[in-house]
Amino acid sequence: MSLVITEIREGVARLTLNNADERNTMTEPMVHEIVAAMDAFEADDSVGAVVVTGAGSAFCAGANLGNLQTATRESLAVVYEGFLRIARSPLPTLAAVNGPAVGAGMNLALGCDVRIAAERARFDTRFLQIGLHPGGGHTWMQRRIVGPQAAMAAVVFSQVLDGPEAERVGLAYRCVPDAELLDAAHEFARGAATAPRELAILTKQTLLDMADIDTHPDAVTREFDPQLWTVQQPWFEERIAALKAKISGRSR
Repeated sequence: MSLVITEIREGVARLTLNNADERNTMTEPMVHEIVAAMDAFEADDSVGAVVVTGAGSAFCAGANLGNLQTATRESLAVVYEGFLRIARSPLPTLAAVNGPAVGAGMNLALGCDVRIAAERARFDTRFLQIGLHPGGGHTWMQRRIVGPQAAMAAVVFSQVLDGPEAERVGLAYRCVPDAELLDAAHEFARGAATAPRELAILTKQTLLDMADIDTHPDAVTREFDPQLWTVQQPWFEERIAALKAKISGRSR
């Protein structure tokens, strides 16, 4: 059985963790399939965005507990690669959190650029509850996304957030009814996939770089070269012509 199912539609690639009987817990074989899937998506020029979700009732219930009990630096690094490979992708990534996202599974959601949550989603750090220090950059990602207070509440005070609460604190961009999650995620991802692929990748990198820029003038300087480069691309001329034609048609 494949531990990861992939499909591509309308420029949106979907990666589904497929071990529902074990709540999609992350194991070394699953990590290898995640890495292979991401390599294939990035090599495919038709893919403009990636949606990550889980089969069954869970998004990802974390790392396999048996693996954790015998963990070494090397074995932890293998598990980390399951979410780090997605976190470092140049493609726009979206987590469609359909159920519990626990520990390393929460890292998987946090490592995506945006999160859309089903109402039944559960964002559960759980590290302290099982006597384990957070890992994989969990505290950094949490604090960066939701701020110090909400991160402290989740990590140290073990507060579990459902979909609506995750939306309220900014952990999820949007919460939708359970049955609408995958359609909503696909339509959301199309917003990136319908842009020129190189442009979406370049703009994502610019947004990431802005974390190290402190002033507006420096931000203006950072954006000059990529904006001038895009003006010279054929897609810009084509899209401006299409927009002008559309405006002209409306004015008649």
